[in-house]
Amino acid sequence: MIEQLPAIQLLLTLLAAPICSMLRNGDHAWRLATAATWLSTVVAIMLLIQVWDGGVISYQMGGWPPPWGIEVRIDELNALVLLLVTLFGSLVITALRESLRGVMRHQRQSLYYTTFLLCFAALIGITITADAFNVFVFLEVSSLSTYALIARGRDRRALTASFRYLIMGTIGATFILIAIGFLYMVTGTLNMQDLSERLPAHWDNRVIQASLAFFTVGIALKVAVFPLHYWLPNAYTYAPKATTAFLAATATKVSLYVMIRFLFDVYGIEFAFEKMQLSTILVPLSIAGILIASLVAIFQNDAKRLLAWSSVAQLSYMVLGLALLNASGITAAISHMFNHAMMKAGLFLALAAMIYRVNSSKLHDLAGIGRTMPLTTGAFAVMGVGLIGVPMTAGFVSKWYLISGTLDKGWLPLAALLIVSSLMAVVYIGKIIDVAYFKPAPPQHADVREAPLSMLIPCWIFALLTIYFGLDTRITAGLAGRVAQSYLGVS
Repeated sequence: MIEQLPAIQLLLTLLAAPICSMLRNGDHAWRLATAATWLSTVVAIMLLIQVWDGGVISYQMGGWPPPWGIEVRIDELNALVLLLVTLFGSLVITALRESLRGVMRHQRQSLYYTTFLLCFAALIGITITADAFNVFVFLEVSSLSTYALIARGRDRRALTASFRYLIMGTIGATFILIAIGFLYMVTGTLNMQDLSERLPAHWDNRVIQASLAFFTVGIALKVAVFPLHYWLPNAYTYAPKATTAFLAATATKVSLYVMIRFLFDVYGIEFAFEKMQLSTILVPLSIAGILIASLVAIFQNDAKRLLAWSSVAQLSYMVLGLALLNASGITAAISHMFNHAMMKAGLFLALAAMIYRVNSSKLHDLAGIGRTMPLTTGAFAVMGVGLIGVPMTAGFVSKWYLISGTLDKGWLPLAALLIVSSLMAVVYIGKIIDVAYFKPAPPQHADVREAPLSMLIPCWIFALLTIYFGLDTRITAGLAGRVAQSYLGVS
């Protein structure tokens, strides 16, 4: 049974999805989906323990050895991403049933949970597969599911946001497919480890160089790297309440994982960053994304849109860490991928609980909510200071490594800019805290009650994890540091 865990991990939710579609009762579908995702979390934890103790896990689908057969490969990097997807996705789906009340008819909720599980399973597939073409296949399954999830928003602008994301996502997926096709044309293999061994002999081949260009643009669209972030603010703003928490935690983070896997494992540091000088493109774009997105977030009057623009800035932190190409920078990127997923999922979930009660995400409608919903707002505040990077929170750990990475490069002005960007985060998170605690509640919200327990408990789990991973960094920065050292050849 233990040997079959990689296959079980993928099949749990993949098989639960069609069963959900046959259930006409939304509550029954929610129970099945919740059970499947939490079982996946248990499997992910077991796989993480195995990787921590025993190294890489290689599972041969159908008994065919790689590179001829399809391989599932789990190492320290994707074991951490697997925990991110399953744990945070499970916490969000626990709160989904209450969040969906009033958003869609009870009879149609089973189809929503089917779509959620398909997206969840596809994200797991992207994370654990060792086959480049299967990365594309699962990426498309997750994207198509995401478009459907976003379109379920009550605001008609959700359809426009979903369509815009579809167009941008399709362009990105096409570029990624072209890149993988070029790799296969030159090397004759799709297994990522086999690709990494064969590619050095073809670094001067123009087809391989074009492949890297196509892949970089395509994955940058999926990650929402500035200025290719156009789809993200509207998608996060108009998606159903708790759906945004799931997407913010998983979709862009798994895409960032794909970026790391290909640039560092498949193409290799020497080719992608030294020969092709990719850092000269990613560093300035990341700096622009951090500063511009943070500035735009400050002037937002809608809390969901504010947090969406914040996500653009935070994703730029991660890309910048990778582009620094030193141990501290890569550690910062990988650990912030996990930490930001945790904090932003919790922030969107706490905001979903507020919207559930006041039916609006406008800042003026959230006035005084800290007094009427103190527990929900308290959880939001904890994760908000974590996003800023206050000491003893998870956000501080990854930002500390990022600033250390810039100092290791001798880039003192960039370190100063990162501190300025954290102060900008103080401003935009402070706007919500100020409205919630220091503004009088509008008369129509005088009878607002605390969020239901099914939403409140996951919010506080996220909040407590924000503090826990700020104090115990063995799983996040510890694993990320080991991955960084292996990429850089540092013992």
